[in-house]
Amino acid sequence: MSNAPLSPLNQIIWGDNLEILKKIESESIDLIYLDPPFFSNRQYEIIWGDEGEMRSFQDRWQGGIDHYIAWLKERVEAMHRVLKKTGSIFLHCDWHADAYIRVDVLDRVFGLRNFRNHIIWRRTNAKSNMTQRFAINTDSIYFYSKSGRCKFKPLRGGYSPEQMSRYKQEDDKGLYRCDDLTSPGKARQFIWRGVHPGSNRSWRFTEEKLEELYEQELIELQKNGKPRKDGMKMYLSDAEGAMFGNLWIDIDRVGNTSKERIGYPTQKPEALLERIIKCASNEGDIVLDPFMGGGTTVAVAERLGRRFIGIDQSAIAVKVTELRLQKQSDMFSESCSVLFHKYNYNKLRYEDAFEFQDWIIHQFAGVPNPKKRGDFGIDGKKENIPIQVKRSDNIGRDVVDKFLSAIKREDKKLYEKNVKEKKPVGYIIAFSFGSGARQEAARLKVKENVVLELVEVGDIVPIAEGPAEITIKMRELSRDMKGTAEIEFTAKTKSETGINFFSWDFEYDAEKGFRASSVVDYDGKQTHQFSAGEHTVAVKAVDNDGLESVETVRLKVNGIVKKV
Repeated sequence: MSNAPLSPLNQIIWGDNLEILKKIESESIDLIYLDPPFFSNRQYEIIWGDEGEMRSFQDRWQGGIDHYIAWLKERVEAMHRVLKKTGSIFLHCDWHADAYIRVDVLDRVFGLRNFRNHIIWRRTNAKSNMTQRFAINTDSIYFYSKSGRCKFKPLRGGYSPEQMSRYKQEDDKGLYRCDDLTSPGKARQFIWRGVHPGSNRSWRFTEEKLEELYEQELIELQKNGKPRKDGMKMYLSDAEGAMFGNLWIDIDRVGNTSKERIGYPTQKPEALLERIIKCASNEGDIVLDPFMGGGTTVAVAERLGRRFIGIDQSAIAVKVTELRLQKQSDMFSESCSVLFHKYNYNKLRYEDAFEFQDWIIHQFAGVPNPKKRGDFGIDGKKENIPIQVKRSDNIGRDVVDKFLSAIKREDKKLYEKNVKEKKPVGYIIAFSFGSGARQEAARLKVKENVVLELVEVGDIVPIAEGPAEITIKMRELSRDMKGTAEIEFTAKTKSETGINFFSWDFEYDAEKGFRASSVVDYDGKQTHQFSAGEHTVAVKAVDNDGLESVETVRLKVNGIVKKV
C-alpha cells in the first residue's frame, strides 16, 4: 500500500490491521466492533487457510497468554487513537482471556472510568455432556467509550415474561389486558351508555372519547351489553418492548441451517451487530471492524446507513465480504473500495479514466484536480508539484515535452525555484514509459538540472498481470416430470498463482451484477436445479493474489439441456 492516508469511506482492506490502523486519521471513527481470534480458538484460527492467516497465526501463538495480550493491546491502542472523542468500542471475547483483556488491555488503554458495560451474550443453550462443571454457553462483549460523552441510545426489544403475564385475554386482534376507564375524583360524573363511574369516581375520558373507544371495539362489554368500567382493552402489540440490559439472551447464534450462514465457523449473527451499531452510532457515522472475518459488521453497517472500514489479513475474507455487499446492494447503496496487496492490471488499465486518475493520485499521496477538462494536463498535485496521469503503456517523449510546457505555464516561479533547488518540477504517472521518454527525462536532469520524475503505476501499487482463465463444463444429473433439471457444473482454471476459491451466481443478471448463490466453493463443483427456460450462470474465481475473473454460460432447459 502507498503512504497516502486512508479515506474513512466504505473500504474493505486486505492486510495487517496494525499497519492499516496507522494510516487512518486520528479521531475519525465513530464506532469500533472487534471480534479478534479468541485465545482458546487454535482449532478455529485457520478459517480460510490462505497465506495471510498462516502468518498471523504463527505470530500470535508463538507465546502464551502474555504474548496474546501484548499482541492485542498494541492493536487496541491504535484503535483508541482513531476513535472520535464521542466514539465507543465493543470487544467480543470468550472466558479464556476475558479477565486479562478487561484489566490489562481495555482498562489500561481506555481507562476504568470509561467502562460502560460487560454484555453477556448467550450464544447457545447449555450442553448436557459436562461432568465436572456447568456448560459454558456465553461470550463477553466489553463496551468502553473514549470519553464521558459517548453516543448511546437505549434500545427496546421483545416483551419480558413479566409483561407477557399481564396480557391474558385474546381476541381476533391479539393478546390484551384490561385497564380501568375511571379514576378517583368527580370531574366527569355522568351516565354513559347506562353506566355511572361511581360515587367517588370519574370517567378518565370525555363522553366523545368514550364513544370513539366504543366504536373501535376497545371496550369490553358486560353480559347485559353495557360497557365494563374496568374494560378498556390494552393490546400487547401496542405496548413498548422491554428495555435491553446487559444480558442478551434473545439472539441466536448462526446455526448450520441459518440463511445467514456463509461457511465462516465463528460467524456472528447480524442481529447482534445490528443492536450494537444502532445503540452506539447514527446514520452516516463510520464503523470500523479491524477483524472483519465474514463481513457481518460491514454488511449490517451498510444496511443501516453507516459508512464502514473493514480489515482482514485473509484475501478470501475480503472477497467473501465484497460478494456479501454486492448481494445486498441496490440502486441506493454507496460505492465501496476494495484495497488489495495486488491490483489487476487489466482492470486498472481499462477502467474509467477519471476514476483511475483520482485513485492513483490518492495512492501516490497526491490531491486530484477537481477540474477534469481544460486542466492543461495538470491532473493533480503532490505537495504543490504538478502530476499528470496517463492510463497507457510505452509513453513517448511528446508527453514529456507537453507536460513540461504545462508546468511552466501553471507556475513559472515555482518551476524555477524547484529547478534551482534540484527538486522535482513534476510527476508523470503511467503504466510504462518508452525509451524516448526516459532518455528525455535523463537529458533534462543532466543538461538542464530539471527533475521530471517518471513514475510507473507498479511503483505505487503492486500489479499482477491478470486473473485466471475459466472453463465451465456442465452435466445433467436428473429431470422431473415438470421439466426441472438438476445440473452439475465444474469450473477449471489456468492460474499462475493458484485459485483460493470459486463463487457461483445461478441466476446471473448483468445489469444487477454478480450476486453469489454459493459464496465459497473450494472445489469448483456445484449442482443446481433449473426450471424450464433460459438461464445464465456465472462463476467467479479468486486467486491467491486476491484477483478475480468471471465466466458465464447460458443454458436452455426445455426437453434437453444445452448451451445457447
